[in-house]
Amino acid sequence: MELHFTNLLIVVAAGFAAPFTLGFVPALRLPSIVLELILGIVLGPAVLGWVHVDAPVTVMSTVGLAVLLFLAGLEIEFHKLRGQVLRVTLLGFVLSFAIAVGLGMLLKGAGVVKQPVFLGVLLSATSLGVLVPVLKDSGQISSTFGQLVIAASSIADFGAVILLSLLFSKDSSSTATKVILLVGLFVAAGLVWAAVRGVEHSVRIRMVLENLQDTTAQIRVRGAFVLMIGLVALAATLGLEVILGAFLAGAVLTLIDQDQTMTHPQFRRKLEAIGFGVFIPVFFVTSGVKYDLNALTSSGSTLAKVPIFLAALLLARGLPALLYRPLVPRRHVLIAAIMQGTSLPFIVAGTAIGQTLGLINAGSSAALIAAGLLSVLILPALSLALLKREPAMKAAIDRSMEERKEGHIPGLDPYEPAVVG
Repeated sequence: MELHFTNLLIVVAAGFAAPFTLGFVPALRLPSIVLELILGIVLGPAVLGWVHVDAPVTVMSTVGLAVLLFLAGLEIEFHKLRGQVLRVTLLGFVLSFAIAVGLGMLLKGAGVVKQPVFLGVLLSATSLGVLVPVLKDSGQISSTFGQLVIAASSIADFGAVILLSLLFSKDSSSTATKVILLVGLFVAAGLVWAAVRGVEHSVRIRMVLENLQDTTAQIRVRGAFVLMIGLVALAATLGLEVILGAFLAGAVLTLIDQDQTMTHPQFRRKLEAIGFGVFIPVFFVTSGVKYDLNALTSSGSTLAKVPIFLAALLLARGLPALLYRPLVPRRHVLIAAIMQGTSLPFIVAGTAIGQTLGLINAGSSAALIAAGLLSVLILPALSLALLKREPAMKAAIDRSMEERKEGHIPGLDPYEPAVVG
């Protein structure tokens, strides 16, 4: 079969154009992924019809999804998941999922959705990569407030991926069997972690890694991709969702790199360069190309689902923030609730899986993604505006803006992870 690369060219060009265009208006705090999705919709069959999803685009997009979840796993700050912060945020996720499922049941009774538990899983995640710039700009990244938001978002992302793989996967085996397979995947990941930790003190191995890390071998980057593809392949073989394998690979790499003795200082930046520079934009633009705009606009009832899903997202992720009241000032609880309602990448990935499995129709999928887009457009900006109203935070924000004017633009990258940033 002869492969053609015209469609892929248009997709990667759109991936380049989105952040490049936004770079001319740095005051516009719009995540690049939003414009990438919009460009995909405009260029795809829904509007102009200039690009279609063929084999090269499919492969690049699939790898992009895996790399996205891999780098999301790298965002988990395990050293912050401890003590009261861990207990509160873990309880918050359980409460969030319960609220989300409850809302899903109400919406099913109203004929809005057909699978309440699946909707509950989709509503349980938070886009940490979008929130980190807000926390940085407000000087709250290391505060108790910032740690709560980061920990809650990390647990939400991890929990949502596990629940999606456990409850909904292509494998038709029983839940008990899936639990066993899930445990097997975690055991395999644990063995990889133990093996790497066991050899990290080998002077010979460390010398070879140091000799090869900045050559054309880029040995550490290759090793990271071996880990990712290995766990992705194992997850697929076990009948679990590949996104779990990719996410787990990132988490394992984070645990391996706790003391930062095994990795090059720029190791994670190199991974980001490959992921966010090559594969991930293809995934988001392709998601836009696949977006069924007609399903969203074909009826008023489908359009009405957008504000309903946005409200459900805010309730499911926002209400658990009430648990933070003993730890942070009351006004920060509201801001945390608003921030935690921000979600898009997991919704895009989850709805794609849900449509494949017949768990959600095209209209509801389009409405959920639209709600996610609105959450990313509105909630981070609203959170930053509320934070600016406090004098101490306003000073920190002003300092951050001065740094931007001097040339360094921390947090402008819409994908900037918490660990690396």
